[in-house]
Amino acid sequence: MLAWFTLILCCQLAGEVATGLLALPVPGPVLGMVLLFLFMAMKREIPEGLAQTGDALLSNLSLLFVPAGVGIMAHATLLAQDWQALSVAVVVSTVLTIAVTALVMVWIKRLTAGVTNDA
Repeated sequence: MLAWFTLILCCQLAGEVATGLLALPVPGPVLGMVLLFLFMAMKREIPEGLAQTGDALLSNLSLLFVPAGVGIMAHATLLAQDWQALSVAVVVSTVLTIAVTALVMVWIKRLTAGVTNDA
């Protein structure tokens, strides 16, 4: 389990280094997740140990929100000053995300309309 957790962290580190060196507009952990996905795609399966490690991380996911909560409390005065702008940004980004997701789903449905899954 430790080896697979190390692999996950190394993928995240590689993503951070790549975004830092190449000045990519993508967060390092996202690029690290893409690297991990490519690793699994090359293997054409999810290794058993990696699946167990991922399940263990997901079962403790709520602990990962503690730093975000601390950050919110630490910057409460700043959030109180700019609450209108933050509220508008949250609402607009949520509506745009839902709209883009719906458009992509319609696009994928049209692309796959004539495709059958005969095995």
